[in-house]
Amino acid sequence: MPTSSWYLTVALGLTILVNPTAGRLHADLRRPSPKQKHDSRRDLYQGLGQKLHDRSFSGAGSCHESNFTKIQAPKKNIWTGLTDPEAASVLSWLFEQTDLNLTLSKDAGDWDNTVELVELMQPNKTNSLHFIDHNGKEPPRYAHVVIDHRATVEPYYADILIGPLPIVNRTTQWQPLEYPYTRKTQGRIRNVDPDDTLVYDTWLLGISTSVADITRDLWNATYLGLDNDTISLWGIDPLSQENGHILRWDQFWHDTAGDFDSSTLLPLGLYVHSDVTGRDASKWKVLGWLYNDIFYPSTEDFRNAFYSPGFEKLGANSDGEWAHTDQRGKVLPHDRSYPPVSVAPSGSRFGVDVEQKYVEWMDFTFYISFSHDVGMTLHDIRYKGQRILYELGLQEALAHYAGNDPVQSMTSYLDSYYGFGPYAFELAKGYDCPSYATYLNSTFYEDETTHTHIHSICLFEYDADYPMQRHSSSYYVSVTKNVYFTVRSVSTVGNYDYMFSYSFYMDGSIGVEVRASGYIQSAYYAHNEDFGYHIHDALSGSMHDHVLNFKADFDILGLNNTIQLTKQIPTTQKFAWSNQTRNTMKIEHSNIKNEDESRFNWAANSATQVKVLNLDETTPYGEYRGYRILPSTGTIHLTVENSTNLRNAAQWANYDIQVTQHHDTEPRSAHPKNSQDVEDPAINFNKFFNGENLTQQDLVVWLNLGMHHVPHTGDLPNTVFTTAHSGVQFMPLNYLLGDPSRETVNMVRVVYDDGNVSAVHTFGQHDDQCTLDFTPAESSLWDYVGDVVVRKFPYDPNDPYFDTDSIS
Repeated sequence: MPTSSWYLTVALGLTILVNPTAGRLHADLRRPSPKQKHDSRRDLYQGLGQKLHDRSFSGAGSCHESNFTKIQAPKKNIWTGLTDPEAASVLSWLFEQTDLNLTLSKDAGDWDNTVELVELMQPNKTNSLHFIDHNGKEPPRYAHVVIDHRATVEPYYADILIGPLPIVNRTTQWQPLEYPYTRKTQGRIRNVDPDDTLVYDTWLLGISTSVADITRDLWNATYLGLDNDTISLWGIDPLSQENGHILRWDQFWHDTAGDFDSSTLLPLGLYVHSDVTGRDASKWKVLGWLYNDIFYPSTEDFRNAFYSPGFEKLGANSDGEWAHTDQRGKVLPHDRSYPPVSVAPSGSRFGVDVEQKYVEWMDFTFYISFSHDVGMTLHDIRYKGQRILYELGLQEALAHYAGNDPVQSMTSYLDSYYGFGPYAFELAKGYDCPSYATYLNSTFYEDETTHTHIHSICLFEYDADYPMQRHSSSYYVSVTKNVYFTVRSVSTVGNYDYMFSYSFYMDGSIGVEVRASGYIQSAYYAHNEDFGYHIHDALSGSMHDHVLNFKADFDILGLNNTIQLTKQIPTTQKFAWSNQTRNTMKIEHSNIKNEDESRFNWAANSATQVKVLNLDETTPYGEYRGYRILPSTGTIHLTVENSTNLRNAAQWANYDIQVTQHHDTEPRSAHPKNSQDVEDPAINFNKFFNGENLTQQDLVVWLNLGMHHVPHTGDLPNTVFTTAHSGVQFMPLNYLLGDPSRETVNMVRVVYDDGNVSAVHTFGQHDDQCTLDFTPAESSLWDYVGDVVVRKFPYDPNDPYFDTDSIS
């Protein structure tokens, strides 16, 4: 399949864009901006529309059909997002408001106001529970709109609320969105990087041109804005904010020589510092140069030193096979044979309401929503009919770097700024998920455009490589399969790919996992030994922490819950049955009473159990019923203390676990524009903690997953999912009267005596017969489409291409 992009233009101005390589980090280390435009769209592919229709309803062989049971959700999915008519009507109404002074994104320049985002304002929990639990009215629907105000010398983002929906011109109004934020400024957040792309590019090109003689001498290369340039000059974002000034640090990089996305592996070790405060580029100035750990306060000083005798010239990092992800080297023994695969011989054993994004598997049910900022979130997760979690999903992801050079030292990405939704592309069947998985689409709105990502969410059952239960004796063996259910998406934000998985188990447990892969952001290896390994010619693996914050809004047997800590502690104790003291251990219970004591880390030796209990609900034996929270793989919090880069913008990253009393006014731990004002961000998570009572209250647990990553040679060309992995589990604790996995028939008990089997009990499970017509997954990947963009303004509801939700 060709790797370029395609347009398909049909009636009424509808444009469908298919871009398999969208979201890649090209010649810019900055993560892709929400306003980053898709480029190089040339070829027409006239058959795309029919292909998408054919794929929507196609099946495979009888052993791997994704024939999930079609079910009807008990309630409307109130979290799923705006409908196409709603989004179009909101956009039409917005452009009629002359006080907003809006320009269509396709016509806008750097000094125009544009609509950056239109999405559903998530209903607050109070109204939602009235609807889903008590058959009350559906919560009123409002649109959350982000407007990028750039028609001013002091640009800013504005969060506004429009509604209630549907739009009725005489009653619809907009108002600043303030209540979810800890800083009340009419919903405004400053914009330190107002997309003055051409101005910045011109600025950097002028700097590069001024030292073209030096770059030609160092690397036999120049950056002059020509087609044959082989180096680039770019840096990180968000831009640095110091004492009222906006500062840049940019570095020269070798360009990639082939088709691979390896640019972040090719730093050249020459850095330029500049002050770009304000929007008048004539007032910007170069503040100095850094080379070989020596700072030069002006271009003239650097040039004089460069042409002085004894100036040390360092080596370069160049693209090559070492940085490419294709197979190379000797093929492993027996590796050409196709590896083992899983099949679903009875088809998918779960039900889905595709329109409502509602899922049921065994005794679990939940709704799925999808947003621009955080991607996939699960809602109203129920087990055996009882809600366990009202909301479970990502809040923010931080990548905080460190290094001897200013680019690495000043990098602290807050990835919801770029959004996880825009970069959750189509999953590769048979690789990201099993070939037999059920695939759903995701949709978000941006720049008067609906983006539909085909097959970007997968749902599947999987038989783990170990049983859930087993026991053997001298006369029988009993074993239960460990079949679990997963919903998954992958977002590629810049150079990193994040895989998010929510898994459900037969024993009532729920797992949350994140894995990281992709290209590392590397450093030039010069005086960097304290911050990373020397991993290639002039390359250092740049140390960094990935910290990903998740919201888990527990409702265990009702809204009123308590966090209890159960510690295993050493003790010396005398018992009634002995006259001697004994060194042993015991358990010690304590409840977290208020928010002043609700921020803590996992205990050493994993000696403390963290439990969410309902103190009003006990077993017949007097034990409180609840769920336990426990790390499953490598949970972390941020290493850096009082981060100079982040200041108040990511206070959620400082502890493993944090608990607050639920408030409708605290729906998120972070704002996607927190990076724009790190001193006084829109949401300062520290302000959530004001000593409120946490005993038998509606509680929210904020959990951090992540990895301490010091890249090594094994991260070249890409970090691998196997070790860049973090997870947490929620397990029933005295919640039921026994192990609920006993209800599954996917078990066997073999009875034997003296080596002779007398009975094999399979408990009624079907041994389905099917003919396996195996077709390798690679063949289906010729249908991979990546990203589909549907223009929604103007909108025609009669056009079949608007019906993107039907592609499943």
